[in-house]
Parts: sequence; C-alpha cells; structure tokens
Amino acid sequence: MPQDRIEVDGSPLDKQPAIYLIMNKPRGVVTTASDEKGRKTVYDLLDPGLPWVGPVGRLDKASEGLLLLTNDSEWAAKITDPASHLDKKYHVQVDCVTDADLLARITRGCAIERDSVDGSSLERNPDERLRAKGARLLRHGDKNSWLEITLDEGKNRQIRRLLETQGVRVVRLVRVSIGPLELGDLKKGSVRPLTAQEKEEIDRALR
Repeated sequence: MPQDRIEVDGSPLDKQPAIYLIMNKPRGVVTTASDEKGRKTVYDLLDPGLPWVGPVGRLDKASEGLLLLTNDSEWAAKITDPASHLDKKYHVQVDCVTDADLLARITRGCAIERDSVDGSSLERNPDERLRAKGARLLRHGDKNSWLEITLDEGKNRQIRRLLETQGVRVVRLVRVSIGPLELGDLKKGSVRPLTAQEKEEIDRALR
C-alpha cells in the first residue's frame, strides 16, 4: 500500500521531532501566538530558534503557573480531553477567610446563571454546572485564604466563575500540577523540556 509523502519544492519534508516543554507562566502574559493589544505572550519566553510549539490548553492573562507546550497535537488533545479526567491542581488566593461550608459548596457545585432570551433577567441552567473535584484550605490570614482546588475538567475560567457564584473574588490563581507532573521549583518565566520520566508518567496517567 503506497504511503503519503509531503514535499516542499520537490523535496520531502522531514517530520519534526516531538517537543514537550513545561513553562511557569507569569501573570500578565497571554497564551497566544500574537496579541492585537501588544501584550507579552508565552512565545516571548521561548527560544527564538525553537520549532513551532503550541500551548496545551490555556491559562488566562491573570493566571499563572504550569503550562505545557508541544508540537504533538494528538498528545495535547488527550490531555485537554475532558474524558481523560486528568486532575489539575491550583493554588488559589481568595479575598475572604474560608470555612468548611465554602469548601463543601465548591465541591458540590452549582448551576451557572445565563441571560434569558430577552435579556431581561438571569436564569439558572440546570444542565451546565460548575464544580471542583476537590477543595482544601492551605492557610489563611485575617482577611484572605489560600486554597488548593482540583479540577478534572476544563471549562473557561472555571475556578473564577465558580467562586464568583459564592461571592468570592480570586486574588491569585496558580496552576501547580497536571496529573503527576508538578510545577516544582521552576522559576517564573522559565521553560524546560520534560524529562523522559515525566513524559512517561503523564502517558501512563492518560492510559
């Protein structure tokens, strides 16, 4: 059976070796290749000579922490697929002193609100819920707390929106792990390749 071959100007195009990177994304950096507002992007933190890689999922501008980048689109799709239920942990500073009741409400979840058809009011959508797989208190001060929140699905601004439903504002949000991979002591703004062991551990978790 003949195999497909991609050529450029008559020469075969060599397949790029797979690249798997971990970044500690700083706050204020956007997860796009370019930005119409001229803001700094994650690509400004990469070696200019590096072949193309894309972010695996997203961290919004105000969020920071562990971000994976790769040119292996199939691997990236597995990690972001909700069916994989790969746990992602976040350390979240909130503007209140947290109690057990709030932690229970975060994990119990709630139906999110949406605009009604005519825009005159808000109604709850029972088919779309925001929830955390786990939530625990890390520490607290007089006016704020640090929580560890675990998600096994990825919805847009999920933690921020979930806490907003409880009247709680997020001050900082740092992703600290994806599956078995931890951010560790990687400095803010730094990037490094995944080790063979780290890649193998993620693959095992995906299976």
